[in-house]
Parts: sequence; structure tokens; C-alpha cells
Amino acid sequence: MRRAVPSLAVLPVSVLMLASCAQPAEQAAEDAAGIGQGAVREQLSIATGGSTGVYFPLGGALGTVIEDNVEGQTGSAETTGASVENLRLIGNGDADIAIVQGDAAGQAFEGTAEFEGSPIESYALAVFYPNVFHTVTLDSIAEDEGLECFRDVLGTRYSVGAPGSGNHATTSAVFEALEMSMGDIEIENLGYAETDSALRGGQLDAGSWVVGEGHGGLTELATTEDVHLINMCDDEREAITAASSSYTEHTIPGGTYPGVDEDTETIAVWNSLVVAGEFNEEQAYQITAAMFDNIDTLLAAHAPAEEYLVPETILNSPVPVHPGAARFYEEQGVELPEELVVQTEG
Repeated sequence: MRRAVPSLAVLPVSVLMLASCAQPAEQAAEDAAGIGQGAVREQLSIATGGSTGVYFPLGGALGTVIEDNVEGQTGSAETTGASVENLRLIGNGDADIAIVQGDAAGQAFEGTAEFEGSPIESYALAVFYPNVFHTVTLDSIAEDEGLECFRDVLGTRYSVGAPGSGNHATTSAVFEALEMSMGDIEIENLGYAETDSALRGGQLDAGSWVVGEGHGGLTELATTEDVHLINMCDDEREAITAASSSYTEHTIPGGTYPGVDEDTETIAVWNSLVVAGEFNEEQAYQITAAMFDNIDTLLAAHAPAEEYLVPETILNSPVPVHPGAARFYEEQGVELPEELVVQTEG
């Protein structure tokens, strides 16, 4: 079951240490002492994303794993606005488990960006696979507008993603890292299905799809339209990865999508499975173990994740690992770095 960690860079974070420094040691220890102490929840709500994305079927597969392998528990995948909304659902107790992008989870933990002044602490059960930033247009538009690098989208009709989605949060971070103003584009806040329709209908020039490589909706679009993926040029990738450790450089191999034969240079961000701090420790352990014992069920929902769904991938977590899950990884011989370990003493 265990293999070497894939070539994407491990992204260690210091969010727990930052949080601890912001409060007295006694208070930090008191807060940490409550982690994992909640009651067992028998009916689990799994916050995912839109029905056409990867999160929803993956959440459904996780629900199946839980129902079939964890005694007395069920899991139900819920459609949502994805990462940012999912973290808020975890924070207010309206969801038990959530699939989120790592950049959004880190921002929530630190209380930055969309979570400015309202931090939400979540803890990782697993890290799934990287979401890849696709800048999608059509061949005819790319030629007419001269869209060779990401900055060339300035002045176009551009979809930054649905409000509250990880797609929107990552696109905003990319614009900020490149010192680009969203006031210089004609902004559309569209989900993936709406972006697809707008491109087909000529109402949009380009848009962001921050999704798993080989995404079904994008594959379907490329099957019927001449899709063009806009490169992030060298200086753009360098600026984005320098601005945040949440992002790493990534290459989409040519042939991943029909008609897109050349490699596309871009960035990627890891997807994580997270819970609230009080999520029961033994329950967290059982769910994490069941998931890795039944990886084939998850791969049936998203086959491209195969090389990443190994215990060692947890080292890319953007937030500390829940103590129940940490026990599982310890049994698998995965040594968590200090910044991913929940400290229970001041």
C-alpha cells in the first residue's frame, strides 16, 4: 500500500506554531486538550462541491467506505459551493467531514483572505491529490486575443469561479501574487458547468478550473470544442510559488485532454480531507484506516488520484493532522513533522 511520496513538493506549514504564539501557552494547551474529545457521530455529513466536480463523487465513495466498514456509522455526500463554504460548514458544525483545497484550509486556520478576522481551525484526516490550475479558453479565442501567458487574460471576459469556492480563492491568490487587478477584467463568477456553457456560447473568453487533472467536465468540453489551455509563464509560476508555500509548479502533460497535445505549465494545490478539532479521536482513526484499506472504492470515483492515495501524502497537509488520524499514520511508519502534530502540552 505504501509507496514513495510523489514528485510534487512537500508543503510543510507552521500554522499550528503561529496559532500557539498568538495566545498564552496555558490557553493553547487547554484548547488542544479538547481535540478529539467529541461524541461519536453516527450519521456523518460530508461537505463536497458541485455535482459535476470530483469532490462530490469522491465524498460519495468515502460515505460508502464508512457505511460498509465502520460499524454503526453512515456517511452522506452533500453538494456545496466547495472549499471556502465547506470550511465554514465545519466551523459552525453543519458538516462533520469536508474535502477542501489546501490553500483555503491554511487561510482558514490562520484567519486570512476569505477568513480575515474569522479563523476556522480544521485538522486533516488525509491528503488526497493535487488540484491543478487550468486556465481554459478555446483555440479561436486564444489566437484572436493573443493569450500566451496568464497575464494576457487582462481585458478579457474571465470567470474567476463561483463565490465561496476554492476555485475563486485560488484565482484571487494568483491575481494578487502577480499584482494583477480583477478590476482589469470583465469578471464572471461562474461554476464549472456555467463556464463550460459560456465558453460554448461565446459569452466568455476564458476561466479558471482548479480541479484534479483529467477532470471529467473539462474532458467533455475538449471532446466537442477546440480547447486551449493557457500557460503560466516562467516568471508567473515563480511569483505565485514564492508568494505562498501552498502552491507548487506543475505540468499538465500533453494528451491529458482531447486535442490539447502540448504540455501546459501551471501550478497546483493539494486537496485535503478535514474535520473539526472536537471530532472523536477513535472515530477519526477508524475512518482513516478504513479509507486506506479500501482505496479502490475511492479510485472508482477519481482514478487519476491513484499515485497520490498513499499514507505518505499526508506530509503535504496544510493544517495539523487530527490525533486519531496521526495514530494511523504512525502505525504505517509515517513520521509527521512537528508542525503537523497537535501539541497537547504547553
